[in-house]
Amino acid sequence: MIEPPRPLGRHPGWPASLGPLRVAAGLVAVRGPRLWDGGAWSRIRLRDRDHLERWEPTAPGTWEDRNATLAWPGQWSSLRALARRGMTLPFVITVDGQFAGQVTVGNVIRGSLCSAWVGYWVASHVVGGGVAPASVALVVDHAFMMAGLHRIEATVRPENKASLRVLEKLGFREEGLFRRYLDVAGGWRDHLCLALTTEDVPDGLVNRLLATGRATIPQ
Repeated sequence: MIEPPRPLGRHPGWPASLGPLRVAAGLVAVRGPRLWDGGAWSRIRLRDRDHLERWEPTAPGTWEDRNATLAWPGQWSSLRALARRGMTLPFVITVDGQFAGQVTVGNVIRGSLCSAWVGYWVASHVVGGGVAPASVALVVDHAFMMAGLHRIEATVRPENKASLRVLEKLGFREEGLFRRYLDVAGGWRDHLCLALTTEDVPDGLVNRLLATGRATIPQ
């Protein structure tokens, strides 16, 4: 069993590198985004447009412009600034050391709420290989144990069965339906709200994956 550490620092939980865990697709780890990630990020995003665009919020400009290599520095700078202010915990997912997606804890609110949301995407070539559950488990455990959060929620379109399976494997509970919640793929879409609190997973999500054989710790 992995023992939880204590939160440290002015903005606890940032920066950090987490993992690895071994899953079917390879060794999964997460780390902070880097400026030189832009090339790999853009190649995957442009290649996987059909895999990603229908689930992501509508944004100005074309997919090609928003996901070009030149678009990355602005995103990287914004993520870093938000992380330094303690408002988000942004991570890059790697599989066998190669860029394979992102997982982000956003809208961090402290005080009496201590809550945030988690969002993620993974490259199409590693879908089904255990990458999404492993990376989300690493980051959510970190948010609870090191960042000192109490509740993490995720919102997913009901049609996104793959993403719902990821959250169900990790034990997220469904709490309700948000009607016309986000503008996605050009329309206001309903989203299911799923959530976890620290009381739901006292031993952590990574330990849950290890116990069920969905992941192992490399020797």
